[in-house]
Amino acid sequence: MAKELKDLTKSDENYSQWYNDLVVKAGLAENSAVRGCMVIKPYGYAIWEKMQAALDKMFKDTGHQNAYFPLFIPKSFFSKEAHHVEGFAKECAVVTHYRLKNDPEGKGVVVDPDAKLEEELIVRPTSETIIWNTYKNWIQSYRDLPILCNQWANVVRWEMRTRLFLRTAEFLWQEGHTAHETREEAIAEATKMINVYKEFAERYMALPVIVGHKSPNERFAGAEDTLTIEALMQDGKALQSGTSHFLGQNFAKAFDVQFTNKEGKLEYVWATSWGVSTRLMGALIMAHSDNNGLVLPPALAPIQVVLVPIYKGEEQMKTIVAKLDAIAAELRARGMSVKVDARDNVRSGFKFAEYELKGVPVRLAMGPRDMENGTIELMRRDTLEKEVVPQEGLIDRVAALMDEIQQGIFDKARSFRDSMITPVDTWEDFVRTLDTKGGFVAAHWDGTVETEVAIKEATKATIRCIPLDAVDEEGACIYSGKPSPRRVLFARSY
Repeated sequence: MAKELKDLTKSDENYSQWYNDLVVKAGLAENSAVRGCMVIKPYGYAIWEKMQAALDKMFKDTGHQNAYFPLFIPKSFFSKEAHHVEGFAKECAVVTHYRLKNDPEGKGVVVDPDAKLEEELIVRPTSETIIWNTYKNWIQSYRDLPILCNQWANVVRWEMRTRLFLRTAEFLWQEGHTAHETREEAIAEATKMINVYKEFAERYMALPVIVGHKSPNERFAGAEDTLTIEALMQDGKALQSGTSHFLGQNFAKAFDVQFTNKEGKLEYVWATSWGVSTRLMGALIMAHSDNNGLVLPPALAPIQVVLVPIYKGEEQMKTIVAKLDAIAAELRARGMSVKVDARDNVRSGFKFAEYELKGVPVRLAMGPRDMENGTIELMRRDTLEKEVVPQEGLIDRVAALMDEIQQGIFDKARSFRDSMITPVDTWEDFVRTLDTKGGFVAAHWDGTVETEVAIKEATKATIRCIPLDAVDEEGACIYSGKPSPRRVLFARSY
């Protein structure tokens, strides 16, 4: 790797620093002047845009429409749903005034004390309250249901300990909010959307996930049930990568959202909400990347193929670049995103290192000898395999490679994940597995919040989920020894 780019901390030496180095050096994001917030740079935002486009299509294909709701939420709205306010109270940013004025003593600007808001506004940490206050005006009868809305937005949760993409005070996300006639319909919606997330993670991110229910203690504030997709990072920690909530009638009752049913009787509406965020960027990085930089699945790579000319002198450069431009045009015609890097102010070795760092799936390099021989050098980023191949048939070869690399990255991640699921039956084995191996630990739990909290305090491991496909298996809780009907998945997490 080029000297200028090679100062990447090794993941096995300091995983946390490796991650931070990679986010910054690969040009994905950087810390901003505002504490806890980040600047998403063009290359990072291009990946997010690809995620957004794929998800947006999947939402619309399942009957959802996009809308937009206010950034500011009256404080009183949060008082209406007790569990919800309790869950978010410590993370809320509050707007108290609406005007600044020049400091009479000439020290810049100050908050105008006369411009105090009658009611404080909360910068949205999530939008259930403002949306259900709005739905009250939209819903009168069963004919108005279902409402299937999604919004792409930013939210603020005043986190004290932040990490780029994984936990920031402000982050980007989508949040779906749906209203239904029956309990069954709402539960079916929540289940449908967690499976949409699963499909997206596996098909686009090449990220194998486990779908399951959150335990009562880990459930979304104000939900009756939370479904989650849980992924495993290469350091053996779990990452919650998307959630879908069955909200019951909690928000409908809090905001008095009723409808006239087919029998002419008033009934409260049933609700769901579901979301994924820029945290997916963190998952993408940590699940696949290596000590040379990012490893991006082709489905989300901003540049899928980069072409680099190797030359001496301007004439050679013109000839080789012209040939690469022609190849690039053919690749684009097959639907690939392509870049020809004809910069003459950096060495080809620097370019190779840069695109390796940025995780570009396929690199093609051509020099004068390749021109003579009708060949081209091809390197795939996932395996770092490099070979000289004929120019003839190149387009078909690269097109097939896109699918092969996508599948290969997924298969590697899945094999790793599967090897990191360890069933244990004793407390000693539980602690030892967490400390020495990590990953998901499949263990019996007695179903009580008390035990769940005690395990978390003793080991920092939480119940990531109760898998949907968990088999009934009588056993004894690893902590209390009380009966348990099935195993659940514990892990340390981000």
